[in-house]
Amino acid sequence: MSALSELQEGTASAAVQPEGGAVQINQFLTFELAAEIYAINILFIREIIEYGNLTQVPMVPDFIAGVINLRGSVVPVIDLSSRFGRNETLITKRTSIVIIEMTSNNEVLEIGIMVDIVNEVLEISSDAIEDAPSFGASIRTDFISGMGKIDGKFLIILDVERVLSLEELSVVSELTIGGETEVEKGP
Repeated sequence: MSALSELQEGTASAAVQPEGGAVQINQFLTFELAAEIYAINILFIREIIEYGNLTQVPMVPDFIAGVINLRGSVVPVIDLSSRFGRNETLITKRTSIVIIEMTSNNEVLEIGIMVDIVNEVLEISSDAIEDAPSFGASIRTDFISGMGKIDGKFLIILDVERVLSLEELSVVSELTIGGETEVEKGP
């Protein structure tokens, strides 16, 4: 059974429990990377676009796939699979770029993340989320806000503001300096 059909058949639950113990429902965009299912709170999602017209930039970290021209703005694109230490994303007809907005040093950044497949938006309740796993001091898990449960399987909920370290964010921020700079438009 595919990950998408498992998501469609199951009910998902995960979010942050507010004070007072009331259950809170949040919406998350779910997507796949190397057959694993991830989610991002839709409050960070600006839009989802088809993969294409990526301009590679020399001398940037390997996980930065390049930049795109999004209505005249330069938007860096992160290969999330590569960022997580896996192989580069294999480009297929279902490969998408999810445009997220995040804040770094009081500056709003638009960043694209490459994903294998965008699945759907799920409503996930706060009472069915587990804390991020702890693997010890030498392994970073701060970018995981929690683990949602779907039919006995886990969905990794990402904290988009922590997926990149401060140093990595400064590299990404430098790519967008002059935000209205034209990028090669392609065919």
